[in-house]
Parts: sequence; C-alpha cells; structure tokens
Amino acid sequence: MKLCSKKWGNEKYLITDESDETLEKGLDEIRIAFNKMPVIQSLLKDFEKNKPLQDLVISCCLHVTKETANLMRTLKAGGADVYLCGSNPLSTQDHIATALASEGIHVYAWTNNTDEEFYECVDACLIPKPNILIDDGADLIVTAHKNYPEYFEKDGCIIACQEETTTGVHRFESMDKNGALKAALFPVNDASCKNQFDNELGTGQGVVAAIYGMHVLFAGKTVVVAGYGHCSSGMALRARGLGARVIVTEVDPVKALKAVFEGFEVAPMNEIVHKADMIFTATGCNNIIAKSHLDKLKNGCILANLGHFDVEIVAKDLYAAANGKIKTIRPSVEELIMPNGNKIYLLAQGRLANLALSEGHPAEVMDMSFALQAMMARYISENRQVLKVKHSILKVPDELNNDVAFAKLEAMGIKIDKWTEEQYKYHTSFEEGT
Repeated sequence: MKLCSKKWGNEKYLITDESDETLEKGLDEIRIAFNKMPVIQSLLKDFEKNKPLQDLVISCCLHVTKETANLMRTLKAGGADVYLCGSNPLSTQDHIATALASEGIHVYAWTNNTDEEFYECVDACLIPKPNILIDDGADLIVTAHKNYPEYFEKDGCIIACQEETTTGVHRFESMDKNGALKAALFPVNDASCKNQFDNELGTGQGVVAAIYGMHVLFAGKTVVVAGYGHCSSGMALRARGLGARVIVTEVDPVKALKAVFEGFEVAPMNEIVHKADMIFTATGCNNIIAKSHLDKLKNGCILANLGHFDVEIVAKDLYAAANGKIKTIRPSVEELIMPNGNKIYLLAQGRLANLALSEGHPAEVMDMSFALQAMMARYISENRQVLKVKHSILKVPDELNNDVAFAKLEAMGIKIDKWTEEQYKYHTSFEEGT
C-alpha cells in the first residue's frame, strides 16, 4: 500500500489507506508510545502553548515509527507545517503513516518503496521550501544541496539542519571538510543524551529483538560484532549478557583497546568469520562481510546489519552466490544455500534488521533523542538570524542536552545533588591547588 497525505510536485498521487482498522491501529500505537515519552509529553504541552515554530516549514527524513510520530506531532503543535518521508525502505510502518496523515502531517512513505520512489518522496518534502531539515542518514540534506542549491543562498529558505544518526554525521563531516556544507548543521547524534542511550541501549536491545523472532538461543553461540562504537558496543554487551561468546572486530586502535579492556576478544574479521554463529554489523562502512568471506561462513550463520545503509553486508554477492537457492522462511528472513551447501540466514536484505524484524528502539530511549530534536528546532527558530549565515557543523548546546537529562530524571522520580556555592566556586576556579 502506498501512503501519503496530499498531492505534490508534478501532479503525481500516492494513495492513502484510511481504513478504520489501519487508522485506529496507528493512532493506538502512537498513543501507547506517547505514554512512555514523558519529556516529549512536556514539550508538546509547551509547544502547544507558546508556538515556538509558528509559520516554519520543517521537513524530515526519518524512520516512520510510532516514536517518530510523536516528534512530528510535537513539531506540529509548535506551529510548524511538517513534512515527513521515510529514511529506509523497510522501516516505514504503514499504519503509522496513515495515522500521521490523518492528523495533518504531510507523509510520503510506505514500506518497500524502490530507490526511485524513495527519492521522489525526498523531493516531495523539499518542494515546499522548508526552513529546517531533520535527517536520519543525510539523504534529505544532501539531496537539498544537490538539487535545490538556491535554498542555501542568502535569501534562501533554509535556516539550519539537524542530523539524527552516526552515518549521517560522518557524511556531513566529509562535506564540511571539503567546503560543501552550505548551512549550519547540528549533529544531534553527537549529544550524549542521544548516543549513550538511543545508540547504545536501543541498538543493543534491538539486535536481540531482531534475532529473538528466529527462536535462537544466544547462550553458547559465537557472536561476531563488527565495530565498537556506541551502537556496536551495545550489541556486544547484550549478546554477552545472554551467554554468547563475543568477538569484536575493529579498525580503530582506541576502540579495539576499549573492547579488550571491557573483556571482549578482538580479532580481524578474516581470522574469525568462519567461527561465527551470528554476525552483527554497525560500522557505517561498506564490505564488512565481503565477497571473500562468503565461502567461509559457517552453516546456519545469521547475518544482521544494524548500520544505516545496506552496504555493510554484500547482499548482492550473497544472492549471486546462492544462485536462486533462496527461500523466505519468515518476514524479512531469507535462507540462502551457498555453493558448498551451507545455509546462511540474511535478515532484512542487509538493511536495518532491528527496524525490519522488530519495532526499532523502545519509546523510552527515543523520548530523549526526539526531545533533543524538538528542542533543537526551537533553538534554530529562536536564533535564526545568527544561524542563517553559518555554514558549518555546530555543537548541540550543552544546556539542551542537560535539560533533556534533568527532565527524564524528574519523570522517573529521581533526584540528584546540586552544587553548593562553595563547590561551584571551587569547580569553576583555578586558584586552589594542592
């Protein structure tokens, strides 16, 4: 089913499924997620009252989930005209798209869209001349730079941009280094209230949720985790907690050393790929499971990518090696028989396994990430004149990060210490020493 909320661009239409059953399911899931997102609840009330985003157009390229829906509702409550397209062909939840469309969000997303359709939806969110772009993976903002350069000129519509995920931040760092970034960009992913919870805890639990549907016991299995950043370290920790033997692969010597000091075995992929019962990737780079590895994969090995793009596992080469001996054994799980007779299980065609096989990150952690995004949009609105002339990556203000953390603690009924006047003076001075 193709879903959207209105006609756009070149008079092409997408069809909105507004059946009562689909709509009710979407609205119910959004409501249940909202109940687990107390910081977003507070912000939505504040935005409804004060309208900090009045008259702004905000376009977003994000996973269309119930948690994302509550960010969209918060932005709309703040007065913005909100456009949304999906950031991954398999992560859109169609009933959520339908529910959002019913609430006046302009949604251009459906499950299993093609590459061509994906970028048509991206364009649909750029045609309305947005003022703020919120991205997950950089496709929206990069496309705007390529196809709508006038948006970034002195009198153009773009004020600033926001990025949600590590892969997107890496792309923007490259753009910034090469002088190609034409707007102020805030890497929300780099804020500690985002990456230490959403990335580490959400992805860690997400890989378990993806594998759980296959009814596989982790205990006693050898699990290879590619990378040891925030996302990968969370996966390694959860797999070990379930009794697996975990081996980490890395190219960064500091991250590799950290993995060793945290009790994990570290080795090159080439040396241990044949031992793996499961391989999880979340590096942001390509060819992690390369063509040269395919004939070494163990019979029954499960391959799951949790990086943003489907480049970490060479799915095309894997399909070619299977030469038609491919069977879908459950939604988003394919059994491929290799030339040597070994059966390999590929999740989500090498795309984001946790979003395709499960529901993505829990609402409790996305509460913090999306609260940061909403606060960041308000900050951009309040500082639009200053930000309009900046063309670089800017740090998310510490006060926003701390505001989210304090709000989350308060919602959980947790109190913390405060500086005494004497402590603050000592902490912020340099005079006192040994």
